Amino acid sequence: MRMKPWAAVAAAVPLAAGCVAGPSAGPASASSAPGTPSVPAPARPHQAAPPRVPAGTTASWLVFDRKAGKAVATRYAHRKFRSASVIKILMAIDFLERREDVSPADARLLKVMLRQSDDDAASTLWDRGGKGAIVTRMARKLRLPDTTPPPATHPGFWGYVSLSVHDIVRTYRYLLDTAEPRVRDTILGHLRKAAPCGSDGFDQTFGIPDAVPRPFAVKQGWSGFGTVPPVRCDARAQGASISAVALRSRGSGIPDLGRPVLHTTGLVGKDERYVMAVLTAHPAGATWSSSVRRITNLAKGLYRGLS
Repeated sequence: MRMKPWAAVAAAVPLAAGCVAGPSAGPASASSAPGTPSVPAPARPHQAAPPRVPAGTTASWLVFDRKAGKAVATRYAHRKFRSASVIKILMAIDFLERREDVSPADARLLKVMLRQSDDDAASTLWDRGGKGAIVTRMARKLRLPDTTPPPATHPGFWGYVSLSVHDIVRTYRYLLDTAEPRVRDTILGHLRKAAPCGSDGFDQTFGIPDAVPRPFAVKQGWSGFGTVPPVRCDARAQGASISAVALRSRGSGIPDLGRPVLHTTGLVGKDERYVMAVLTAHPAGATWSSSVRRITNLAKGLYRGLS
């Protein structure tokens, strides 16, 4: 995701980076609006060992088995992260559900926002939808307990929305099971054709695309790695260093501000059986390539555990 003015950095003290340790915690049950699926607690017996989270990385994940109707892998399902570009799914749902017809120009905005994670398209729809009001509407409608707008001090910063893996999985399930066909087919149709390269030149094939065989549908997110990739998408970065200045996150209301975040979410497996979401925050100043390796290894471990 290209850094916008809302992602500008200033010298300050970084948040201490530490691995979130401890046993897996199942997602708490949230009350459901009619027709909005909840995420049942995961099955405990016969689960494969969860992937190891590298020191310095904070990670949450949730994998929901649509065939079994339950979560089968989970770690800190309600831990909040800043959304980066993952919020674009909710923006697209809100945009489509508030109108019956979409102009060709708006259809192009949706396409590049979802396939290429284009930030300019997202900012256009964010402003037109009332900024944080989009998040408030969607959180209320889909009953997303962990999803909140950016703080009042940063109303235009859509990448500073807070959300959790629980709410992301719930959003995909809403699209699959509840949303009108035109909404479902438009959004998931674009995510099934996600481009390898973001419009900002960053490579979008980390996490699920590198860990899971096709077909899949994905929405990726990244923030805090600078405005220009170390190597553009057509030539993978190999350990290139990213210069990042840490921001002060204490009291900001923005999760992990000062640490780069990398997220991979989507539908995987035969007939899109599984909904998978992996959210990660990495040490301040972490390289793009090292962060990509970490989240991709986590996604690979989760996918292996499904077989």
